[in-house]
Amino acid sequence: MTPEQMVQALVPPPQFDHVSFENYKPDADHPSQAEARDICRAFALRSAKSGGGLMRMFKKKDAAVKPGVYLDGGFGVGKTHLLAATWHAASGRKYFGTFIEYTALVGALGYKNAVEAFRGASLIAIDEFELDDPGDTMVMTKLLGELVESGTRIAATSNTPPNALGEGRFAAQDFLREITKLAGVFQTIRIDGVDYRRRAVEGEAVMTEPAQLQAEVDARLAQGETVARDDFRSLIDYLATVHPSKYVRLIDGVDTLVLDDVQELTDQSEALRFVAFIDRVYDAEVPIIASGHSLDSVFGGGMIDGGYRKKYLRSVSRLIASTGAAHAG
Repeated sequence: MTPEQMVQALVPPPQFDHVSFENYKPDADHPSQAEARDICRAFALRSAKSGGGLMRMFKKKDAAVKPGVYLDGGFGVGKTHLLAATWHAASGRKYFGTFIEYTALVGALGYKNAVEAFRGASLIAIDEFELDDPGDTMVMTKLLGELVESGTRIAATSNTPPNALGEGRFAAQDFLREITKLAGVFQTIRIDGVDYRRRAVEGEAVMTEPAQLQAEVDARLAQGETVARDDFRSLIDYLATVHPSKYVRLIDGVDTLVLDDVQELTDQSEALRFVAFIDRVYDAEVPIIASGHSLDSVFGGGMIDGGYRKKYLRSVSRLIASTGAAHAG
């Protein structure tokens, strides 16, 4: 992928192609959902009317208006739906990606080139904003600060409010100043509710006996599908040779992913690369058929109870959903 292609790939995943404020269904038992929808709609309209000019947007009378909205809430309350709806409603040049995608892109392009690539954008939408190390938050704080100064608006989601990023993972006091700067960019919107998918990470991934894998592949090929079949260990080793920002191209055109002989992961770097890859698989709605070690317990060695717990649990949830989708119906 060229740098231009990497930036152009920052759009909402297919399942959010047609979301809008109109088809967001807030839970009447949780008024904060409808309130969040209305705030995001107003934010998107202000972005469209302002034309992206910071000086025009922030006159004295508008001093209290912040250039970012931050949707904080649990899993499945519609945060990504509202983020994508905001992106669709905004005008101008705009980008949508996960926090991991943006930090990976900065790593691939270099900071200066990343700033130039995004400069002039009307909106940067960041899904699953999270803090995994001090370096990430400092780079993103600096990047977002420069973009906001040039007139770009920021919309983000997370399961952690912005001034609590980093708590329980690293020594937050070492970079509290950076976190506070970042929090000052956003109007924080708390969204209450329960997971509409009712998808529990305590569920189990659907696994296939090795002897049945070829029959599964043959059946899908007979239906005209494009099937990617790999040995799990070979895939993990290969991911180390590809920059995470390019994982999206690995599954381009793939209808089903088949993994032979899944093994437990105990190396943190390998596990995090696999998480990033599964994010792309899930976003592309590619079902997974796998044999070997169960994918819902693939993160071993106590890693799932460490600093990246939230990230691993999200990935497990997506692995359960992806293997279930392969056997639905």
